[in-house]
Amino acid sequence: MPLKRFNFQAGIKREGTAYNNEGAFYDASFIRWRSGRAEKMGGWAKKYNESTSTFIGICRKIHQWVNLSNQRYIALGTSKKLYQVLGESFTDVTPLRTTTSAGDVTFAATNGSSTLTVTDSSHGAVKGDFVTFSGAATLGGLVTASVLNQEYEIATIASTNTYTITAKDTSGDTVTANASDSGNGGGSTVGAYQISIGLDIAVAGTGWGSGTYSGGTWGNSESGMVNSLRLWDIDNFGEDFIANVRSGGLYYWDATNPTNRAVPLSSLSGASNPPSECLNAIVSTQDRHVLAIGCTPFGGSNIDLMQIRWCDQGNAAQWTPLTTNTAGDLRLSAGSEIIGAVRGRQEVLVWTDVALYSLRFIGAPFIFKSTLITEGISMISPKAAVNANNVVYFMDRRNFYIYTGAAQTLPCTVLGYVFDNLNQQQAEQVFGFTNTAFNEVGWFYCTGESTTIDSFVTYNYVEKAWSIGSLERTAWDDAGATSSVPLATVTSSGTGYVYNHETGYNADGSAMTAYLETADFDIDDGDHFAFVRRLLPDVEFIGSNTAPELTYTLKSRSDATGTLSNQSSTTVTNSNNYGVSNVRARGRQMRVRMESTDVDNAWRLGDVRLDIRQDGRR
Repeated sequence: MPLKRFNFQAGIKREGTAYNNEGAFYDASFIRWRSGRAEKMGGWAKKYNESTSTFIGICRKIHQWVNLSNQRYIALGTSKKLYQVLGESFTDVTPLRTTTSAGDVTFAATNGSSTLTVTDSSHGAVKGDFVTFSGAATLGGLVTASVLNQEYEIATIASTNTYTITAKDTSGDTVTANASDSGNGGGSTVGAYQISIGLDIAVAGTGWGSGTYSGGTWGNSESGMVNSLRLWDIDNFGEDFIANVRSGGLYYWDATNPTNRAVPLSSLSGASNPPSECLNAIVSTQDRHVLAIGCTPFGGSNIDLMQIRWCDQGNAAQWTPLTTNTAGDLRLSAGSEIIGAVRGRQEVLVWTDVALYSLRFIGAPFIFKSTLITEGISMISPKAAVNANNVVYFMDRRNFYIYTGAAQTLPCTVLGYVFDNLNQQQAEQVFGFTNTAFNEVGWFYCTGESTTIDSFVTYNYVEKAWSIGSLERTAWDDAGATSSVPLATVTSSGTGYVYNHETGYNADGSAMTAYLETADFDIDDGDHFAFVRRLLPDVEFIGSNTAPELTYTLKSRSDATGTLSNQSSTTVTNSNNYGVSNVRARGRQMRVRMESTDVDNAWRLGDVRLDIRQDGRR
């Protein structure tokens, strides 16, 4: 029998059953599309020394920029810390919440215990917060001044006036107090408290008042309140950067003193009425205004979730509207809470819980103008919108959208697969990403009952093709000012790492399993069983190892609802010249799966050809 050529359509298609998607691909992992053909995605590797250049907490934001001296900076915002990275050096620049007066802090130790009780009236800390002590004297024994005068993570909150820490030496090893540790640290101890940590995962509330006020739309069908994650916005303002933690303060980091902590805008020289809280912060780059989105109004003390304010042009400290400056404000009307914002083309797009707005710089006297684009859509999370080549893509609670001056539904061939498997309780973790070198946008999300991100979906906007896969990442930044490849983060066993993506074809040195599987196909609409006895692969190995392998597996079932079973497989290598492979498979419906599991293996597919024939009706 002559070989039959199977030319499958680009993209993964899972809307409907595997059978009614005949002629398409149905499942994949680490696959992308180029010129209508499938190929393996690039791999990843740690960017920095994993023993010295790491972070703590779950990173939710990466931002990179270059200063006028061509120094290449990266900023990271995590659930516990704020970092700036220069070269291989991670510097903790987390802002301070408060600093005590000398003598306000005292210590108490117990013989044979490493637990120290710290007394500080109305400390305002929560479990997991970080505090740095200075000026403390020895307790008299093993708990020396060097043990006390360092940064600590608060272990427990005993009361509004006391908490505990675990004594450690400067190398991090635990120190146990002895009978001589009877002092209190003296009268000169100062405690510098960093801003409180945030949640790693969204936590469902147990009743009214247990979550963030106005955390959901009145009358919606969501199952209870949800306590918000600690999400960061970071944007450079010239050589410096502006940082905001959602529902928290606005902070400024000055590159002239790179090891100093970020400070509240209110502490800057000449500061005038900056918002004390906001949901999002973004810099309108073409006109150099910092926008506080969902913030405390001018002259107010409580956050208004629909209020937008901006500073004077080029002056992040000045927020008082005057006839001599461009500071100002406006309030959106459609909705009850702003969800997120992203820069578009000469505009800032702002989503409320029920609408999409455009915010444009128009100059004096109004400075910015808001325009309602459309109602009835929103974003699934504050980080679910991305800009790729001045086109904005975003993810709502049941659809994907594209914005090019108007918002339109983005046709998606894996829509049900994504949303039916998405953990709605962890929807706030969803974030979008771009990979412009490969014409891709995508979203990372949690599936099933997972409370950590474990999956992604990508859309190639040139090929108009979707793909899916499984991978844990918590933040992403496309190739840019400091890196020629995308950067992404993940935290494992309490330690956070930054990865270079699209580098090599391995998973941080290990084999990267990539596969592609067709939907079901048959002959004569399944009227007859089919028999396959030969397969002619069409594959190109690109920059791979000396003996790359790609395994073709034929699967079959007796009817559309029957169980798939592996019938036969053959492995293609460089050495066999991709010749005809003898296989044996029989069934009413069939699939072909292509998979690689070895290191340093990159491949691109053509068409598969099969010697397929009728084999009776039973």
